[in-house]
Amino acid sequence: MSTILNIKELEASYTNLKILKGIDIEVGEGDLVAIIGPNGCGKSTTLKCIFGLLDVERGKILFEGKNIADKSPDEIVKLGISYVPQGARVFRTLSVDENLEMGAFILDDRGLIEKRKNEIYKFFPALKEKSDQRATFLSGGQQQMLGVGRALMLKPKLLLLDEPSAGLAPNLTAELFAKIKKINDNGTTIILVEQNASMALAIANKAYVLESGKIAFHGDAKKIANSRIVRDLYLGH
Repeated sequence: MSTILNIKELEASYTNLKILKGIDIEVGEGDLVAIIGPNGCGKSTTLKCIFGLLDVERGKILFEGKNIADKSPDEIVKLGISYVPQGARVFRTLSVDENLEMGAFILDDRGLIEKRKNEIYKFFPALKEKSDQRATFLSGGQQQMLGVGRALMLKPKLLLLDEPSAGLAPNLTAELFAKIKKINDNGTTIILVEQNASMALAIANKAYVLESGKIAFHGDAKKIANSRIVRDLYLGH
């Protein structure tokens, strides 16, 4: 399996507060990598650095062998990386259909856009039923699925998911995680930042545990999940 993303000695800060203190992460093509850890440890910051939303102070972010640490989000999208922020952040005044079209903003092939929308509707049938409704009327789970669907409109090589289960009921979380696993099984490489560590580790093949801006543990997700120290510190049992 070839490496699609290689993060080396990454450092980043918010104002004067150092968040990431030299982390290394390697993602293989086809991986589903979970990044877990306590609040404030740098999980979401890592995704923001990858997607160009936060300046990299030091280190490299190599995507398909090229350093993207100084690129803007619009450049990064065109390279094949999509990002779903925490809370999905759908366009609430636009319809479901219009939201999906916004995800295809760099495409100018009308036929291709319609084809991609139909694929998303097939994957998320609940969105098809509400395609003409404004996104503000969707449930939290449906908005999260819309956020994921919008990101998939460009068929990314790498999908970044930031806390997709935040605010969702357990049954909706289980449904969403099943969809995330299926997206990965269909060939999309995924980095999943998630507070629900148990569920993230259950669907991931690799995992990184962040603590105070550094990598505390990394390796096979199942081994991480079964590690006594990780269970005691991060999984609550």
